[in-house]
Amino acid sequence: MASSEGFLTDEQRETLKIATQSADVLSSSPKSPTTLKSPRSLFSEHHVKAPASGKASTAGIAVRHVRRSHSGKFIRVKKDGAGGKGTWGKLLDTGGESHIDRNDPNYDSGEEPYKLVGSTVSDPLDEYKKAVVSLIEEYFSTGDVEVAASDLRELGSSEYHPYFIKRLVSMAMDRHDKEKEMASVLLSALYADVISSTQISQGFVLLLESADDLAVDILDAVDILALFIARAVVDDILPPAFVTRAKKTLPEVSKGYQVLQTAEKSYLSAPHHAELVERRWGGSTHVTVEEVKRKIADLLREYVESGDTSEACRCIRQLGVSFFHHEVVKRALVLAMEIRTAEPLILKLLKEAAEEGLISSSQMLKGFARLAESLDDLALDIPSAKALFESLVPLAISEGWLDASFLKPSVEDGEVQGKDDEKMRRYKEEVVTIIHEYFLSDDIPELIRSLEDLGAPEYNPIFLKKLITLAMDRKNREREMASVLLSALHIEIFSTEDIVNGFVLLLESAEDTALDILDASNELALFLARAVIDDVLAPLNLEDIGCRLAPNCSGSETVYMARSLIAARHAGERILRCWGGGTGWAVEDAKDKIAKLLEEYETGGVVSEACQCIRDIGMPFFNHEVVKKALVMAMEKKNDRMLDLLQECFGEGLITTNQMTKGFARIKDGLDDLALDIPNAEDKFKFYVEHATAKGWLLQSFNSSLMSAAASS
Repeated sequence: MASSEGFLTDEQRETLKIATQSADVLSSSPKSPTTLKSPRSLFSEHHVKAPASGKASTAGIAVRHVRRSHSGKFIRVKKDGAGGKGTWGKLLDTGGESHIDRNDPNYDSGEEPYKLVGSTVSDPLDEYKKAVVSLIEEYFSTGDVEVAASDLRELGSSEYHPYFIKRLVSMAMDRHDKEKEMASVLLSALYADVISSTQISQGFVLLLESADDLAVDILDAVDILALFIARAVVDDILPPAFVTRAKKTLPEVSKGYQVLQTAEKSYLSAPHHAELVERRWGGSTHVTVEEVKRKIADLLREYVESGDTSEACRCIRQLGVSFFHHEVVKRALVLAMEIRTAEPLILKLLKEAAEEGLISSSQMLKGFARLAESLDDLALDIPSAKALFESLVPLAISEGWLDASFLKPSVEDGEVQGKDDEKMRRYKEEVVTIIHEYFLSDDIPELIRSLEDLGAPEYNPIFLKKLITLAMDRKNREREMASVLLSALHIEIFSTEDIVNGFVLLLESAEDTALDILDASNELALFLARAVIDDVLAPLNLEDIGCRLAPNCSGSETVYMARSLIAARHAGERILRCWGGGTGWAVEDAKDKIAKLLEEYETGGVVSEACQCIRDIGMPFFNHEVVKKALVMAMEKKNDRMLDLLQECFGEGLITTNQMTKGFARIKDGLDDLALDIPNAEDKFKFYVEHATAKGWLLQSFNSSLMSAAASS
């Protein structure tokens, strides 16, 4: 048994416990004023002796709690038993000095401490704003409304469109009048098709709210923004009530309130305010063909004088009309024929422009082809024009800047050439003369007689193509006259199929037409939309035309644009005045006058006075409207007195058989709609047809079509 001297008594254990606790308190509070005895002194007081053998016993609590260094000095026990200097620390010590060795075979990447990496959260609105800035910049540089609309549609995020409007207008406000006009045109084009009316209003509200900030950077911001709002009201993309409603939401001392006051008092309340507002920034955003031709002529004359080829190429590039470079080629060749000493310079310019890729091979071919077509006229001024041209062509081909395919015969406009080529060529020459005479005289009956004298109804679609192509290359007056003529021709001698086929021919050659007419696509869309508004075409005819065109071609895009124009709010009024009113307004006024004169006659008017009123309208090609409205009124009022008026008009020759038949045909086409308001409309119509047939008002073909329709049903 071990000696009892190596063990502590109970009293000594209690004393050691108290001393250890006191030492812990001392270590945690080193500055404590309380003086405590160290464990060493406590041990000495109790005379704890080692065994007689002179070796310290390994048993007992004193050995576990009291540590000594190799020098024999006492070491204070560290709190929580972590040890002191030169020790390994406590069990499972996870101090900051621990190190993970990636070269250790037992290395586990999961033991690596986690690191939180900060990243910027992208705001969709900020991304949208950045995207639309580049879109607007591109639109201001190209002026391509279709591309801008397509890009905005592809961008998505339609809920942010009000911010697009704010950005577009604010960027335009700090630029020239051209960009301001372009911004207004783009807003009208996007309205209803891409951007809703609510979003338009929200966008202008955002602009009004930021008017104070805009005024800091733009001196006349109030007046410019007021003009934008007035223009939006005139263009029917903002309701007139917008000004009144927006005033209620803005403080009277704000710039936004001043903007609304200026728009209301200075612009929207002024006489003829629509014309004033529309022309404030110069009207059209598109460079006219005449202006481009003038610039081309000027740069070629300057080149002949200076001989600086690089400067001439730079000027051609600056024009920014790569699709119109065929005009450069044509005018350059004509100039070389007129000024014989300038021929070497002209050929050098064309060769260098072709080698640099400035003028494409297709544009070069087109320029030569256009000159070849006009050689007969050119020979009147330059007798040797044909001989000079024949010498230039092989020279250009040998030098490699004109494609050899120019010498091969081509098929024009995709029209089938055969034994009737000569007849078609003569027809085209004749109708061009007839159309020019019409533009000078505005005599529709004379034009109709001239067409009937030609005796070639199978070429009616070709006439329509020539008419609209010539009108597009002229001013708004001729475009308006062409639309009015289409209405008259549809009534008198052209069938709906002729009109449809004519527009198909036009749209199939839309890309070629765009070479000569810068804004051909928009103009064609307006002609299509106008034909629908004037009842020359039905909306379903647009679908038929679209189906007959190649998908994704320029013509298909034009048809889509026409549908968008027709679907817009107040489409009828806007399209009728798209070329400045003129006869378009007369057609609309004529409808009102016809309705009023028939109402007066129905309430007891005199037949002779009613006939005189119809004669005073002066639109014989529109008399089918009289027939249609008279028949509808007879059905509604259950008064057959209108038939007496039609008989008198027919007897005097005031309403022709063609006009009468057209009026009955329009009633027949709309019978289903009429039946909703007039239940017995179909029975009444049958009675009127029988009456008209007995009186000889209608063409025999109309009765035949009715009989075949009845048999098929």
